Amino acid sequence: MDKCEVRVETGGTDNRRLYELLWGTPSGPRRGPRPTLTLDAIARSGIAIADADGLDGLTMQRVAESLDVTKMALYRYVPGKAELVALMLETAMGEPPPPRTGADWRGQLDDWARQLFDRFRRHPWANAATVGPRLPGPNELAWLERVVAALTGTGLTGGEQLDVAVLLVGHARNLAQHATATAETPRQPREAGFATLLRGREERFPALDAALRSAAAEAAGDQALDFGLARILDGIEALIAARAATR
Repeated sequence: MDKCEVRVETGGTDNRRLYELLWGTPSGPRRGPRPTLTLDAIARSGIAIADADGLDGLTMQRVAESLDVTKMALYRYVPGKAELVALMLETAMGEPPPPRTGADWRGQLDDWARQLFDRFRRHPWANAATVGPRLPGPNELAWLERVVAALTGTGLTGGEQLDVAVLLVGHARNLAQHATATAETPRQPREAGFATLLRGREERFPALDAALRSAAAEAAGDQALDFGLARILDGIEALIAARAATR
């Protein structure tokens, strides 16, 4: 979803095949027995494996076994693991939910980011799958379309609208990764973990010690998703207001 990481190339055989798989534009009939599987079934099988064991535990052999077919039969549908992961990502992220009725651009983007955070949290492997140059599918572009549509008419340029999407994706993805890592370790509040490290070292880290004591008194817990999202949207709102003042 990061605009600087999207690479749409269809010159090579593999890229052409991936384009066909994601965008449903087959180049022609393929020889062999009558198809017995669907790409959706293959993707969902891969998702179940990756949700449980991560991308390192995902193999074409395991997907084939879960579908009760041979690995060679699976290759008739998906040429390799990279294409499989792309299909899985498209299915796991799905289409973005429609904007709430009557929500302004800020309300739409707030809901959008929270929905995206939830998708990344439910499928931790998607974090790694969305890093680096790759070909996005129609569902992924539909998520991007939602951001641009929400910001249309605000005075932001097209490039700035895309930059907003990058900011929100990064925040949602990073916090989802943090939430996943926390869930895999003994549950311990952020402040308590830091306080343990600082015990006996308060003089070396006086500002941090004071902040942790204040946070403990507030009993607010870890509000990183809410706080960061609000500050990002505050900055965007200030930019939109500044643009409107110069018109």
